[in-house]
Amino acid sequence: MRGNKPAYFPVLDDVLQAAQTISEISEETPLTDSIRLSKQFDCQIRLKREDLQRVRSYKIRGAFNKINSLTNEERNKGVICASAGNHAQGVAFACCHLKIKGTIYMPSVTPKQKVEQTKLFGGEWVDVVLQGDTFDDSSQAAKIYGDKTGKIFVHPFDDPKIIEGQATVGLELIEQAKKPIDYLFVCIGGGGLASGLISVFSQLSPSTKIIGVEPKGAPSMKTAMDSGKVVALEKIDKFIDGAAVKQVGSLTYPICNYYLDNMITVDEGKVCQTILDLYNRDAIVVEPAGALSIAVLDEYKDEIVGKNVVCIIGGSNNDITRTAEIKERALLYGKLKHYFIIRFPQRPGALKEFVVDILGPTDDITHFEYSKKSSRENAPAVVGIELKHPDDLKPLIERMKNNNFYGDYINDKPDLFEYLV
Repeated sequence: MRGNKPAYFPVLDDVLQAAQTISEISEETPLTDSIRLSKQFDCQIRLKREDLQRVRSYKIRGAFNKINSLTNEERNKGVICASAGNHAQGVAFACCHLKIKGTIYMPSVTPKQKVEQTKLFGGEWVDVVLQGDTFDDSSQAAKIYGDKTGKIFVHPFDDPKIIEGQATVGLELIEQAKKPIDYLFVCIGGGGLASGLISVFSQLSPSTKIIGVEPKGAPSMKTAMDSGKVVALEKIDKFIDGAAVKQVGSLTYPICNYYLDNMITVDEGKVCQTILDLYNRDAIVVEPAGALSIAVLDEYKDEIVGKNVVCIIGGSNNDITRTAEIKERALLYGKLKHYFIIRFPQRPGALKEFVVDILGPTDDITHFEYSKKSSRENAPAVVGIELKHPDDLKPLIERMKNNNFYGDYINDKPDLFEYLV
């Protein structure tokens, strides 16, 4: 336990009431054994499949619990929210079900699939506004519009009713697990789900270790915990959109800071490899945020041996058009995809020489950009090469240098990499 005990902490009776409230629309999602992961880590690993909710994420729980609690006067004003996708769909579903008008702000970079699903669930009761580059940008715009119109702002994580709704995941888990859970891994964006789980497990299963997981490129909760206060990050990697927030909640931070057993970040590339493994080996489709709780397991491989472990799969709202980027990030993380500036002699046969004499037998060119410069002895090309094994990189570079093809290695030069690739 760290810092001061939180001033706000969900009461179990309120969580039980939330469970009753959402029972008319929420699924009791399964807790399934993962044979592959259990064998890999020599323990019992189960997956809490919140990706199987009707809006394909746990967010429906908190959204419905909050909107259902509004007075008739508040309902008549309508609601407004900001979301990178999953909260938006939960709010949209709740608005349509309760016949309440809603306006939903989403970042302009939100995957198309999430935008379309939000419109589908909301129907005529919801208007979607795409504004801002991040969730925080959209949230600011939504709050300004809400102040002007009097609409009720439905926060995605920093609201007691939202937290109590997400806490119902914990009630189900304890009922389904049958025996004590030793480790519980949960994705953290703003901290609503983690805070809800903490409220239940601290009272009903205090021996369970709860580990928070967030993207390396958006470590908002870890930064807050390290700083001893809520901190607004200046810049974040928006790839894991369901967990990429610049600032955690004023209610969720004290709860997570005081009760979480650990807060850890995972590289986006590792998350991408986890997504591919879940799809190819387990036929499970998850979004990047949904894979965080599994991607972190390698960090705990020694601690969880022989233990009962649960990973929350928070959502499956993934856009298939992102598959190429997911594969690319996974290969870069695994040190199997490498980009170079290659200096080709401007003579016939140079490319053939590169392919035959420089590339290894299992190396594959996956990216090639070149334009001939007639006034130069050598002309640069940006070349992407996929390897079968990370150890193949060093001899590849040596062959390039020995044959005067090597120009530069750009994987470790982010500014140049982003500009050229």
